[in-house]
Amino acid sequence: MHMNTENNSHAKVFTVCVGGAAGDGIRETGTSISSLLHKLGFETFFSSNYPSLIRGGHNFSRISFSKEKVFNDHRTIDVLIAINAESVKVHLNDLKKDAVIFVESAYYDDVRDLFPNTVSLTMRGFAEEVQSAPIARTSVALGAFCYVLGMTKEKMNTLIPEVFAGVGLHRNGVLAEKGYVYVEEKKLSKIEGVEFGEGLHGELIDANRAVAKGMIAAGLEYYIGYPMTPSTPILHFLAKVQKEHHLKVIHPEDEISVMNMALGISYAGKRVAVGTASGGFALMGEVFSFSGIAELPVVTIVSQRKSPATGVPTNTGQSDLRFVLHAGHGDFPRMVVAPGDAEEAYYAGAHAMNLAWKYQVSPIILLDKHISESVSVADLDQEKIEVNKGKMFNMTEGGENYKRYAITEDGVSPLAFPGMEKVVTKVTSYDHDESGIGTEIPAKVKEMGEKRARKLEYLLAEPELKGAVKIYGDKESEDVIIFWGSTKGAVLEAAKYIEKPVKIVQILWVEPLAADLLTHILFHMHKIICVEGNSSAQLAGLIREKTGVEVTDKILQYDALPFDPMELAEKINALLAQ
Repeated sequence: MHMNTENNSHAKVFTVCVGGAAGDGIRETGTSISSLLHKLGFETFFSSNYPSLIRGGHNFSRISFSKEKVFNDHRTIDVLIAINAESVKVHLNDLKKDAVIFVESAYYDDVRDLFPNTVSLTMRGFAEEVQSAPIARTSVALGAFCYVLGMTKEKMNTLIPEVFAGVGLHRNGVLAEKGYVYVEEKKLSKIEGVEFGEGLHGELIDANRAVAKGMIAAGLEYYIGYPMTPSTPILHFLAKVQKEHHLKVIHPEDEISVMNMALGISYAGKRVAVGTASGGFALMGEVFSFSGIAELPVVTIVSQRKSPATGVPTNTGQSDLRFVLHAGHGDFPRMVVAPGDAEEAYYAGAHAMNLAWKYQVSPIILLDKHISESVSVADLDQEKIEVNKGKMFNMTEGGENYKRYAITEDGVSPLAFPGMEKVVTKVTSYDHDESGIGTEIPAKVKEMGEKRARKLEYLLAEPELKGAVKIYGDKESEDVIIFWGSTKGAVLEAAKYIEKPVKIVQILWVEPLAADLLTHILFHMHKIICVEGNSSAQLAGLIREKTGVEVTDKILQYDALPFDPMELAEKINALLAQ
């Protein structure tokens, strides 16, 4: 199903898709196309899809671009670059009627009759001709794409070296020119309606790298991680830049060791973060509770997988909201922020790091594969971030009087660290008194539990949580769309094609939840449509629990794929018309 968008006032969105097998350089080609479009001034959104295989299987990258902001990629395709025949067959139903397919010439005869505008492109042949590495052959298609986009050959030749800077050209420029000239001689039609952007801004980045940069800006000193898709790129990125930013990046033997090591580092007074996926965080559960009772600040990044256990390791879902909200056992303050794009992930990383140390808690930054690995244009401003060192113990009061868990009005005790003169810092997994001595005295246990709980009351007043709920669209509308996390892109992109005025509400900080504000926003609304990537409507249930407001309609997707904006817009329009 596709909507009629002829009367839409927004700039047209175009999509190019690259398909092939694992090992064919599909993501790298998508990255190159995205970079090229960004340098031309386009807004872009780039996603990649791949099975859990080292070789083989069907992989594809999809880049949607426009003169205006693109919040999510679209399923319908204007240009398909097919490295094999399977890619044509898989994406055949997604092609627009005037789309063009560039297919590797060896497979042309297998697919030539499937779609009228199919062009044979001798990618491998040209690569062999110029003695290039086989993986660079997709640059032939990059050149062909530049032609149908409406670029001059001179402009392309200027930008190609910039696109491949730092990774080695591997004769990519020569191959791109061959592809350009080849389709130019065929006098192929160019894509109609392309409006070039108005200038370069921001950077192309995914949420994995953005959250890492945000933590660095807020003083990250140690990162501990065990590889687990889709969080692994955080470990790789920080390992690559650790010398530049004076970090220590450690890869222990498993996720349990990751969290235990992080608590030791936190106890020693160093700002530390850990990263994992759903299953890895399940292993960290007991130690996460230790951080709660010991009040040791650690930032934890959890990038969700779809389904239980190993699940669908290389695809996406939003099924772990309830899991992280109740992670660990016992009563202690949890903090969960669920950014909806790379820019929000950057500031979430910084705010989580600062709030962890200000309140001596262990915030969770909840991502998923779609936001972790999708690349978009983001404006990241390090000047907006300051390092909050937390409430430090005043040594003039005398170290012998230090109480690690001193009762305070806001529940936050002054910090001291091992090695400080005349200070003894006790940390224990037992419930304890103010000095850190284990206790089972009911009054002491109650007092310490109340001390920890008070932190949440003060957290809600923090400037970082003032944007815990964001509102878009028509703020006067009595119809509401509400969402959290990575569905932001699809919802805001779909909003371009929604036929009635509608208020759009994003929940950014899920815990502590701004329940009073939400109640005010949602009370007496006509329709409340909740959009989530899970089967159990976890946000809808949380809203009912915290506010008493019932969501009237739910749009749920749980097939391990992100929402397609156009399909989502159709579903929303159908509900609003009722």
